[in-house]
Amino acid sequence: MNLMEQMTSSTTDLKGKHLLHWGDFSQCDVSRLLAQAQYLKENPHSSYLTGKTLAMVFEKSSTRTRVSFETGMVQMGGHALYLNTRDIQVGRGESIADTAKVLSGYVDAIMFRTTSHEKLQELAEHATVPVINGLCDIYHPCQALADIFTILEHKGRLNGLKVVYIGDGNNVAHSLMMISAMMGMDVTVVTPKGYEPDKGVVAQAESLAKNYQGSVTISHDPIQASVGADAIYTDVWASMGQEEEQEKRMKDFQGFQVNQEVLKQAKEDVIFLHCLPAHREEEVTAEVIDGPHSVVYQQAENRMHVQKAILQALIGYR
Repeated sequence: MNLMEQMTSSTTDLKGKHLLHWGDFSQCDVSRLLAQAQYLKENPHSSYLTGKTLAMVFEKSSTRTRVSFETGMVQMGGHALYLNTRDIQVGRGESIADTAKVLSGYVDAIMFRTTSHEKLQELAEHATVPVINGLCDIYHPCQALADIFTILEHKGRLNGLKVVYIGDGNNVAHSLMMISAMMGMDVTVVTPKGYEPDKGVVAQAESLAKNYQGSVTISHDPIQASVGADAIYTDVWASMGQEEEQEKRMKDFQGFQVNQEVLKQAKEDVIFLHCLPAHREEEVTAEVIDGPHSVVYQQAENRMHVQKAILQALIGYR
């Protein structure tokens, strides 16, 4: 049985489930989503979500999240509503619980891009439709699924591959750690001291790695950590909302830039990933992100394909 056959052999029913982080899912669940993402990438237009509506609630702005979710819904026959928290009643003091209950009466799912995982949890607790984490301060699960889907496309497998993330131990790093560990990969997160990923998330990822024969390593040496890497990943040094820390972070992250010296430590066919937007000559050189190893635009496109798979699984017709 090949990898795609193994993926499609799962019969786990995800309909009605929330997607807050990957710890609530199994390897079979993720494998099924990857297989369906591949199918939907090859067959983009369908009627799987005809008559279905997704509410997209944005507390933090985004290019990729909005366009990929909205376009994905349209391609599957559904409709997406853009709701900025400054323009709806939650921005004027209506409780998240009330917002969740009201939206649940109108739509089939809610995507929430927020500053706080606690707000996301509260929304999910009171919603009667699936809630999808479009990003919060701790996790970015849709991005992570696109990341490993991109790696799978280039490498043909996930189990046993080495992925190295260099940068801030943020929400992107957290979700990448968890999903990579779940898929039996060896994931290393390399940060300056003081910027390590959350200890609780590391513990979750280590538990997943133990169950699925992966590994999790935290490092402070990007050169040593990159030896033998199949994929190298980075993110901006100061994320949205951290602009006041930009000057300090520019100093603290010196030596953690992904450049040709870093890539030379990896395998010859290493791929470079970045969740975008990118700041060339800060976290990555233009030579790398615009070079032959870079797959960042394919990775960005894959956000739409994996999110379509998620939407079909959570709210699609059977």
